[in-house]
Amino acid sequence: MNLRDRLRGLLVGLYARRVEGHLDHAQVPKHIGVIMDGNRRWAKAAGSTAAQGHQAGAVKIEEFLGWCSETDVEVVTLWLLSTDNFDRPQEELVPLLAIIEGVVRSLATDGRWRVHHVGAADILPSGMRTALKEAEEATADRPGILVNVAIGYGGRQEIADAVRSMLLDAADKGTTLEQVADDVTIDLIGKHLYTSAQPDPDLVIRTSGEQRLSGFMLWQTAHSEYYFCDVFWPAFRKVDFLRAMRDYAARHRRFGG
Repeated sequence: MNLRDRLRGLLVGLYARRVEGHLDHAQVPKHIGVIMDGNRRWAKAAGSTAAQGHQAGAVKIEEFLGWCSETDVEVVTLWLLSTDNFDRPQEELVPLLAIIEGVVRSLATDGRWRVHHVGAADILPSGMRTALKEAEEATADRPGILVNVAIGYGGRQEIADAVRSMLLDAADKGTTLEQVADDVTIDLIGKHLYTSAQPDPDLVIRTSGEQRLSGFMLWQTAHSEYYFCDVFWPAFRKVDFLRAMRDYAARHRRFGG
């Protein structure tokens, strides 16, 4: 590292500590959703392969969770793999799935987090399903941050699955369709979402400069705040995280009121 880069790193570190020192922990989001975008573009800019980009993004996750823990965040939802991602070429998808499975197992063995899968389990390879089940069982009683790993996740798919679950539950009880129609409420559908009983995200962060949700938690983010960051996910720094937290704390949430 040359002198210029060392000085830049020093200044960024000093700035991050200044931002952190002024952060009001009473105003931090309790649930953060993260669209971790830009792994492949980061890799291309660095002259690396897509797999190396995904691996660099995987390494960033535990660092990010550490920052969340320092600022009293309680729930984090990480979008690791969308339903649309299954359309990628097999030469990219296969190593990506292996990297994600490694992330799940690493989170489970870390000892600090509770792991919960959100997504359509039936479309995942058997090895991934096993890893998710083992991670959830092994971490269920831990007191740390609840980490939702969104794998095989799509917002429209989640709503469709919630409605299907609601109808099957009603059928098991012998409820008629007319009764179901009369009983449908926002809260009832919410009870059948992947994140049932969890608080909705207060803040959604998307990296890489893209300014869209791409179907991320469509139901739960009705009143969420959004923060779009130009940095690719593998290059996301603590100072970027703290800026998002500061920006969130400065907003006045009205929830439609």
